Amino acid sequence: MARSKEYDENEVLLKAMQLFWEQGYERTSMSELVEFMGIHRRSLYETFTDKHTLFLKSLDRYGELMDFRLQQGIIQAETAAEALHFIFKYTIDENNNYPLGCLFVNAAVELAVRDADADMKATEGFAREEQLLEEIIDWGKQNQEFSHDFVSSDLAESMHNTLLGLRVMARTSISKEKLYRIADSSMKMLEG
Repeated sequence: MARSKEYDENEVLLKAMQLFWEQGYERTSMSELVEFMGIHRRSLYETFTDKHTLFLKSLDRYGELMDFRLQQGIIQAETAAEALHFIFKYTIDENNNYPLGCLFVNAAVELAVRDADADMKATEGFAREEQLLEEIIDWGKQNQEFSHDFVSSDLAESMHNTLLGLRVMARTSISKEKLYRIADSSMKMLEG
């Protein structure tokens, strides 16, 4: 008779994601994962196959969480400008609350050059973020909040690049004031 799982798969996946987020892929050992996740090594292999697959599933879970968090804030925004301000604020403040940066950025910097799977996951995450930004920019153009001088997809790419830079800079001792000045400059670009 097959044994039932003695753990919540989603819960242990979140723990793995946290450890990869804190330490990176290469610095995280299987022994550390087993201990941190609170499961047996055999269970880890049966459920997640190997460390690499677990890391990729962690990236997927991170993407789902980020999408959910951003959507929750955007839903409450009454204007496109408010939605973008929320994204910038979330990026700056969340990084200061959890100085782990963005797991997609971390994966891209650490692994993308030599790991096609990690590169694909990070690239897909970045593409979703750019798509979200483009939709918000289109919303702002329709409501006459933003200038029509530039193509929305081009603006989304530029804004996404700014957000990625802010995620990296927020991990340093650079002041929040400077990060908010950078965000404000990006917003002014939309006004034309």
